[in-house]
Amino acid sequence: MSNIVAIANQKGGVGKTTTAVNMAAGLALKGYRVLCIDFDPQGNLSNYLGWEPDDRPTISDLMTDAAQNRMDNIPNAVRTGNENFDYIPSDIALASADLFLSSVMCREQVLKRITNQPLLQQYDYILIDCLPSLGILLTNALTAADSLIIPVQAQKFALDGLGQLESVYMMVKENLNPKLEIAGVLLTMVDNTNMSRAVEDALASAYGDKLFTSRIHKSVEASNSTYEQRSLVSRNSSRLGNEYRSMVAEYIERS
Repeated sequence: MSNIVAIANQKGGVGKTTTAVNMAAGLALKGYRVLCIDFDPQGNLSNYLGWEPDDRPTISDLMTDAAQNRMDNIPNAVRTGNENFDYIPSDIALASADLFLSSVMCREQVLKRITNQPLLQQYDYILIDCLPSLGILLTNALTAADSLIIPVQAQKFALDGLGQLESVYMMVKENLNPKLEIAGVLLTMVDNTNMSRAVEDALASAYGDKLFTSRIHKSVEASNSTYEQRSLVSRNSSRLGNEYRSMVAEYIERS
């Protein structure tokens, strides 16, 4: 049975996709079977992994099919990446989810129908890279997930909106998915400033031992990694790669 992890924060630019890709690559390096689901219409994870649009289904197509209880397209939607883990790409059609899910029975559980399929349950881990929003797609991701990881950048206004994310998390946990837990809060884009230290102190106060001891520092390495379509953890000389490897080890120890 898969361990399903949603990686979410309604703020953009906090390192969700970088975290998803490098966590997947780090778990794969440890021998786990890993699937990433790009659940953002912007398709950043798909781009990171070098996906080019083709005639095979994306997660948008799978969601449309699953809303009508059709699951036969799932095998054709899974792509194999070049770093030993698989992924399902996304495209802009996912942005219309509110429309095509509006009349669907149990519309919060459509993604769960997909991840519960035997083919996907063969993976040890399924990582869902969520869009920066609090709408129906996030609700679907949290309903399908066992746990939630929240990347938070160590910058001004970083804590704005976290209360809203927590409210959605609690709503899903109380009404749709009682097993859902916060696996951890990951501090990203850390630098040697008073603001960074203040955000870290605030997160430690709010989340206690849910805050990962691993930190991801601010570095041009992250954007270079995206441009080169190669994970940070695949580079032995990468500082951020080492930090993500540490985060993966900490996550495994916690779970």
